[in-house]
Amino acid sequence: MNLIALQVKTSDDFQKNLEHLKELILECENDSIILAPEIALSGFCYDRMEEAAQFSIKAIEELKMLSINKTIALTFITKENEKYYNTLHIFHNQESIHTQSKMQLFPLGNELEYFTAGNEDDIKIIEINGVKIATLICFELRFPRLWEKVKGADIILNPAMWGLKRKDHYETISKSLALVNQCFVIATNSADDNMAKGSGIISPFGNVTRDDNKEIVIEKIDLEEIKKVRKYINIGLDNE
Repeated sequence: MNLIALQVKTSDDFQKNLEHLKELILECENDSIILAPEIALSGFCYDRMEEAAQFSIKAIEELKMLSINKTIALTFITKENEKYYNTLHIFHNQESIHTQSKMQLFPLGNELEYFTAGNEDDIKIIEINGVKIATLICFELRFPRLWEKVKGADIILNPAMWGLKRKDHYETISKSLALVNQCFVIATNSADDNMAKGSGIISPFGNVTRDDNKEIVIEKIDLEEIKKVRKYINIGLDNE
């Protein structure tokens, strides 16, 4: 299985962003789990929220069609009952099999003014072909209580738009998430000029594959590594 972080820039052109993302996804091998940065198709375009939400409807359908023999995950600006959300979709076999909206909004980025918080109960472990997968969206990475919600996952996804000034925080916390939960983490951050990059694949033993110069960060993994670390460094996760 391949774990892939797509480390891309987001332009003002939504369609251009979508086409580029689709090109990268098509380059990825089958049997891959692919994660794009937080709202990679639009960015935090607070002056274009309605336009972004409408574009997301189209983008969701197009990206869903690419999820043959691949699992694709990213967040979109969505609208429901006149409220806007930052909503994750996980696509698999041309279906959207899981959604969750960001519930810990970042107060320093004006998110509280434009987005409605999601439901914490939607942060949960799902299974895809027997693999346990969970997601924390960007700022949610900082909340210890939410780590309990993803405890026992084999792979934790973290799509992010994490600022450059806190690059060390992003890389340190995402590595800690893998070590504490003895699982793989796909940490995918934006490559925008003011963002930290630092996207990577982190193993249960804390081995990190990162490259700030690449749009596709990939690592072929063996899920047996999870069993090994949970057996030899037993903290009770093997029973989750």
